[in-house]
Amino acid sequence: MDNLLTMEHLNTTEIYELVQRASAFKNGDAKPCCFDDKFVANLFFENSTRTKSSFLVAEQKLGLKLIDFETDTSSVQKGESLYDTCKTLEQVGADVLVIRHPQTNYYDELENLNIPIINAGDGSGQHPTQSLLDIMTIYEEYKTFENLNILICGDIKNSRVAKSNFQSLSALGANVMFSSPESWKDETLEAPYVEIDEVIDSIDIVMLLRVQHERHGDSEIASFETTQYHEQFGLTQQRYNKLNDRAIIMHPAPVNRGVEIEDTLVEAPKSRIFKQMENGMYIRMAIIDYILQMEGATAK
Repeated sequence: MDNLLTMEHLNTTEIYELVQRASAFKNGDAKPCCFDDKFVANLFFENSTRTKSSFLVAEQKLGLKLIDFETDTSSVQKGESLYDTCKTLEQVGADVLVIRHPQTNYYDELENLNIPIINAGDGSGQHPTQSLLDIMTIYEEYKTFENLNILICGDIKNSRVAKSNFQSLSALGANVMFSSPESWKDETLEAPYVEIDEVIDSIDIVMLLRVQHERHGDSEIASFETTQYHEQFGLTQQRYNKLNDRAIIMHPAPVNRGVEIEDTLVEAPKSRIFKQMENGMYIRMAIIDYILQMEGATAK
């Protein structure tokens, strides 16, 4: 694994290895390498709280030196291309780049870089590190993925989380279903669409997605009604009560309380939303550690 761009770049063996490495860091069973001679740059062209902060903590725990980069004060504001920005950072000494960008498949124009790229989210494309932290959270709970029934609810068409998780969880043996308004379905993904109330009592994991208003047109935003959406596609208290005893709730966050999920359920006993955030830092440690160690082995 030279880069981590999509979940398609990982086979199931590599997924399990990353999850086990992250778990070892979390449980204190492994000490991370200290990359105090390595430099990392985080290029976030979209706003982020969880992903950016967990990468920052992970990088500092690994001893990496951070190259200060902010889009608002960079030459991006003068029209510099993404490629030229990344090539510049490579030339001044960056050893790895973490990039979030609103352009889907932005990494296609970065093929001539000679340092690894970790995709922290590309438009409506993929979000592989989110998928891996979700996988870690599910594995902690069930120790398997075979025949788990997973329902992903919400804005499927615009969600990079839905795409990454459908590919990875299906490959690991889970049964993935979607529930979504008609206009937000993604017919390129071969998962069945179901009515949430028809399956709520038989699923193991219900994963709620944030409504991606920033990717919707003005007419969609104007016609969106939060109460109606919550009643049709959100996790209400009534639906929560129908979940089986071992079922868990997940959400990539940020959470729109009272829209995708009832406010009081965000920290309910079945919720693993904040556990996902904790696991995100450890899985990102594992990814960076793995990539830089591979780079070192190649260099030798």
